[in-house]
Amino acid sequence: MRACSLLHDLLVDSARRRPHHVAIVCGGASIDYGALVRRATGLACALVEGGVERGDRVVIFAENSIDTVIAFWAALVANAVPVILHPQTMPAKLAYVLADSDARALVVDSHLAPAVPESPRPQVVIEIGTAPWADALARHDAAPARRCLDIDLAALIYTSGSTGEPKGVMLTHRNMLAANASISEYLGIREDDVILCALPLAFDYGLYQMIMAIAAGARVVLARSFAFPSDVLKLVSRERVTGFPGVPTMFATMLAMKSIASFDLSSVRYVSNTAAALPARHIHALRELFPRAQLFSMYGLTECKRCTYLPPDQLDRRPDSVGIAIPNTELWIVDEHDRRLGPGEVGQLVIRGATVMCGYWNKPEATATKLRAGVLPGERVLYTGDLCRLDDEGYLYFVARMDDVIKSRGEKVPPKAVEAALLDIAGIREAAVLGVPDELLGHAIKAFVVLEPDATLDAAAIQRECRARLESFMVPSEIVLRDALPKSDNGKIQKTELT
Repeated sequence: MRACSLLHDLLVDSARRRPHHVAIVCGGASIDYGALVRRATGLACALVEGGVERGDRVVIFAENSIDTVIAFWAALVANAVPVILHPQTMPAKLAYVLADSDARALVVDSHLAPAVPESPRPQVVIEIGTAPWADALARHDAAPARRCLDIDLAALIYTSGSTGEPKGVMLTHRNMLAANASISEYLGIREDDVILCALPLAFDYGLYQMIMAIAAGARVVLARSFAFPSDVLKLVSRERVTGFPGVPTMFATMLAMKSIASFDLSSVRYVSNTAAALPARHIHALRELFPRAQLFSMYGLTECKRCTYLPPDQLDRRPDSVGIAIPNTELWIVDEHDRRLGPGEVGQLVIRGATVMCGYWNKPEATATKLRAGVLPGERVLYTGDLCRLDDEGYLYFVARMDDVIKSRGEKVPPKAVEAALLDIAGIREAAVLGVPDELLGHAIKAFVVLEPDATLDAAAIQRECRARLESFMVPSEIVLRDALPKSDNGKIQKTELT
């Protein structure tokens, strides 16, 4: 078998081996590998005829669905770069990404099309479910000529940083193939696996569930979301799911369900968790819920996909550790002078390996802060911005983030973006946002607000206004009204004095 040098080789090779095996199940529908390749190729041909060329960005603004998966692989077959956006993306952020990525094409769910701005508007717009969409999928053309190298971009994944302005993480085919191989190795992914994906495909953790399954010739059970956990657990039981990836919010919701014992989850052979550490009591409860499963605790960043994993046999001994470097990756800790630190010393985590991004799209200054000179001449390694420490045996422990980004519900929430939305509300004078530890959310978003003298707003009204302006995971869980906020001599709000 030839080596896979481009990401979509994974799909093509699995289709060659298992053309009639079901690749994806979603919403009562399914598609096998042969049909998935044919439809992705048909859509790729339509994109190319519309003017999409090598390296062009194709934004995919859609729900988790078989069609979204088709669009992702189609963009790659067309030698382009897929950019998947969450269906709850607000219009302003959608417009920003379309402009920043200079998207040549947009694939959009029909019910989301009204949210697409008139400007900037990509040259090619295809609505899922329309006649042009159906015509494209029904084509039987040969795939467009293969033009990419493994060092070309395979995806842009937009993630928000401390400034609140989304950054497009540039990942090459080589990056994504390396990540797939490494994670699949320690999880032991195989072709008879059935992998649940109830995470957004716009979230790299969700996207890689689909990629890993496709690479192995396995089956993905794709859920729209985890909003209705009973429905997802019924899927797990009915489809005999073997791989259950989640985040602490999902697991906490499941464990709080009174009916949880009524679901047959005996098919699950591994459970993986990332985004935040699981409380010890949840680890114990998950083991009881999935008695035959190995439990993997993991830690990573979009900028390198995954940093570490904790082998399941170490969970009892080191429940607070995020583990060891994933296969084919190195890590170390440095101080503010870039000197390597020893066991027990806290410093910034540095990652070296084939999964490290090649930079942020259109953001050379932000790239320079993250990617710095590495071990070999010309090499760049990732300075994560996370404070960590290592124990005597090389196991990593996360301490804190060097910036103030809040990770809530598995999503990164920039406080400045929430503060900007609050200050956009008539009657609010000042606002400060921070994260507070929460067993369910990882961190809850807490907002401190000072009103104008004549304002009549209360906390409930402010939350309603936030829901109209922000994606759901960015809406503050708690709003505290204050007469004033503590400030330094230069007028800067002192968040460390807020409680």
